[in-house]
Amino acid sequence: MKTVDILGSHLAYTEAGEGDTTVVLLHGNPTSSHIWREVIPRLSGRARVIAPDLIGMGESGKPDIAYSFAEHAAHLEAFLDAVGADRPVLVGYDWGGALALDWAARHPDRIRGAVVMETFLRKMTWAEYPAGAVEFFRALRTPGAGEQMALEENWFIETALRATNGGISDEDLAAYRKPYPDPASRKPLLAWPRQIPLAEEDGPFEPAEVAARFDAYGDWLATSETPKMLLTASAYGLGSPAMIDWARGHSRALEVRSIGENVGHHAPEDAPGPVAEAVSDLLERLS
Repeated sequence: MKTVDILGSHLAYTEAGEGDTTVVLLHGNPTSSHIWREVIPRLSGRARVIAPDLIGMGESGKPDIAYSFAEHAAHLEAFLDAVGADRPVLVGYDWGGALALDWAARHPDRIRGAVVMETFLRKMTWAEYPAGAVEFFRALRTPGAGEQMALEENWFIETALRATNGGISDEDLAAYRKPYPDPASRKPLLAWPRQIPLAEEDGPFEPAEVAARFDAYGDWLATSETPKMLLTASAYGLGSPAMIDWARGHSRALEVRSIGENVGHHAPEDAPGPVAEAVSDLLERLS
């Protein structure tokens, strides 16, 4: 992997292919650019493809920061500038999708296209959050309980990540586990669930600063003519039928495409072929 110095630390990334279009693949929690390993070769014949490890994750640096959404966004922005990702097509799932939409909303004249899946399209109440995850994420956001789960037990790697719909090999699980050998190294994994803007019914969304950024990219979805794709998977993940209906009614220039009903939250792990095919079709349309 290559590295580039960013904001007093460094980001590691994989790069392949060449062309006038740059595709940037953004992973989620608790994975890394490793999750795109079978997507990259399917795209590198027609574009420059870059897959970074987000700050604090994978082989990237682990500076002493809070790993807030804003800090992740700042490191991503500096990274895109450093590697010359001009007018990129951003592809992301989970928090990678949210970071892609946030960057697009702040740079509407620079984004060429966006493909997201299993991500946060808008802020949600707890009642809207995937039912099977509510208990876990309430615990993760509770002081003490969250530290025990994410830092001591390494819950995201040892429990949540094992639940990919297609299964995950010991070799790949080891690759995801490697950057987090001790509780201190797992700080970014715990920070992420505490950044989701959630609210009790009729209550305030917390954290408010992240809710504001979600609102801003919601406005971008509603007004921008930039080509967008929403890839849908299991109805039990972040792409619920209600959320898909919201996206259809709220977004301009949006294509909604299924990549398989049995595809889980870590979609690039479960269905790299359909993901790459969808991105390739968008590239064809853009060309």
